[in-house]
Amino acid sequence: MREAIRFLRGDQIIELFDVAPTETLLDYLRLRERKVGTKEGCNEGDCGACTVALGRLVDGRLVYEPVNACIQLLGQVDGCEVVTIEDLAEGGALHPVQEALARHHGSQCGFCTPGIAMSLFTLYHQPAAAPDRKAVNEALAGNLCRCTGYRPIADAALEVCFAEPDDKFSRQADTIVEILSGLRDGDEIFIGDERSFFASPASIDSLADLYARHPDATLVAGATDVGLWITKQLRELPKIIWLGRVAFLDRVEPIEEGLIIGATASLSRVEPEIARLDPDLGAVWSRIGSKQVRASGTVGGNIANGSPIGDTPPMLIALGATLELRKGDTARTLPLEDYFIDYGRQDRGEAEFVTGLFVPAPGPNDVFRAYKLSKRFDQDISAVMAAFLFTVEDGRIIHARIAFGGMAATPRRARRAEAALGGAVLAEPGTWGRALKAIERDFAPISDMRASAEYRAKAARSLFAKALVEAAGMPSERTRVQGHREAAEILV
Repeated sequence: MREAIRFLRGDQIIELFDVAPTETLLDYLRLRERKVGTKEGCNEGDCGACTVALGRLVDGRLVYEPVNACIQLLGQVDGCEVVTIEDLAEGGALHPVQEALARHHGSQCGFCTPGIAMSLFTLYHQPAAAPDRKAVNEALAGNLCRCTGYRPIADAALEVCFAEPDDKFSRQADTIVEILSGLRDGDEIFIGDERSFFASPASIDSLADLYARHPDATLVAGATDVGLWITKQLRELPKIIWLGRVAFLDRVEPIEEGLIIGATASLSRVEPEIARLDPDLGAVWSRIGSKQVRASGTVGGNIANGSPIGDTPPMLIALGATLELRKGDTARTLPLEDYFIDYGRQDRGEAEFVTGLFVPAPGPNDVFRAYKLSKRFDQDISAVMAAFLFTVEDGRIIHARIAFGGMAATPRRARRAEAALGGAVLAEPGTWGRALKAIERDFAPISDMRASAEYRAKAARSLFAKALVEAAGMPSERTRVQGHREAAEILV
């Protein structure tokens, strides 16, 4: 048992014994270290002003990812290298990213600049590729700037972020890997007492035992949701159990039948594997939050919190995913769609927790489509999330699974539409009418700040028709808008 967290800062290993359960990394940096280059902006993971880089070992390789320090619990950086804006310069010389931003006039008031520089630092350390404006825009999707505009920032990134990295971090990579490997001790972490603590079990058995003794504790994986409970709702959360060090809970395992995803696997780590199952999965996945959110947020967390507007459940339900849960020594599985009971209610008992899920791959006769509608393209909560799986034989739909988010109190299947679609012929749109009509009776959506009930109802029907048009392979229909960030390019 270890009563401290340890992480790397520069060339020094920091060991902290006094870590409050809900202390954030941002507060530690600004209030304890007095490193105020990292800014507090929205304090909810949207603006990116607080972006820092975490260096982690992934399959033995050092990987730098951006995270929002405002909603990252301090305890979550155990075993990582923490890099902030103050760490980039070397011997009085600016880092290549900083120097390029200055040369291209990529800063005006400067408040957002540290976070932008840190996002570009992580892009700088990605495997070298040809300069790509889309990659730059995706790297900056979680950083807001309202003074300068993004053109000079993007120009700076295109100039320096697509060559082999040459900075003190790349030159010291072997040493950093050795240090981070040494910090992986497999110990349990428990800081506090039985009334208030930050704990991080190292095994699933330890997690089950600890949670059974403290069923009132809050389980945290990426904290992209729980972080807002702390910073915005000001909740008192005296007992935190962080799942990030539980062995094998972060597994991402492609198998012939599909994909096994551990509950703590981050959205960014799952992204390339889920995209291999179907391109639409990858397209929607890239719009979940930002780079910062996907580096921390987890698939298990997106499911476990039971949000009716979570982006992953409708897609996973349409594919027929199954969920695995555990309580004590007992594990069980259930269809993912059965996990969601009602708003704020899930089929998860006291001291029971999600351990992972299995996502079947679409079959050779399956057509999968997924769409997300939101006010902003990037980093926005969906107004309507839709996913469709059609099994087709000889041009006829013999089976369908249709799931929506944002249309009811939980992610839910459109059972009436599924039943009415059976036997429809893709080449004969006249056979779709009964199903298109039936979907209007599947949901009674509400109006809120994201969309009106009328909009949601019409959007659901339109997305259903769009999926059928695409499944039918009708090239004359304009159904996809690509190149959204640079210029609208309609593919026909």
